[in-house]
Amino acid sequence: GVHRQILFTTVGCFVGYYLAKRTEYIHAKVDRELLEYVKRHPEDFKAAEKKRIGELLEEFYPVR
Repeated sequence: GVHRQILFTTVGCFVGYYLAKRTEYIHAKVDRELLEYVKRHPEDFKAAEKKRIGELLEEFYPVR
């Protein structure tokens, strides 16, 4: 009856909350490890030179 629906809803909320917190923790851990790797190996992640917008786009030829 209704008591089962309330029980399953409550259990579902707790499980969902736990899973959301766990995924946030795992993603934060991966982000921290990647940032640490980037800091330790700057030669692998050199800043790209800035380009003007005209250098990025292809030439435009209108079709008539």
